[in-house]
Amino acid sequence: MNRNRKWRSDRGQVAIEYIGFVPILLFVALCGIQLGWVAYVHEQADTAARTAARVEARNGEGGEAAGAAAVRTGLGAKVKISKTADAVTAVATIEINSIVPGLDLDDAVATAVMPNDDPKVTGP
Repeated sequence: MNRNRKWRSDRGQVAIEYIGFVPILLFVALCGIQLGWVAYVHEQADTAARTAARVEARNGEGGEAAGAAAVRTGLGAKVKISKTADAVTAVATIEINSIVPGLDLDDAVATAVMPNDDPKVTGP
């Protein structure tokens, strides 16, 4: 009988330990997802900047719209273009949303520079 009582006193211990560990597992999973999201948004910002600089350098206009259109619409990419006679610089900024509570992230910012191939500037 003594042996039976000891066994019964341990019932549910694993369930209690598991319930205590679940929040830690969820937090680690959210951090992993957040890390992937940050990498994805940075890649999208880089794509927007490169596209904007390339279109602006070749056509002389339309780079901001092309850069914003090159990425998913829901990301809300903001693209700024600056030009000189030699180069076109595009800076793309995308806000990174946080899925981990209490985490404050900086915006993803990417810069691309392309040689200015606009025929109006460089000639035929």
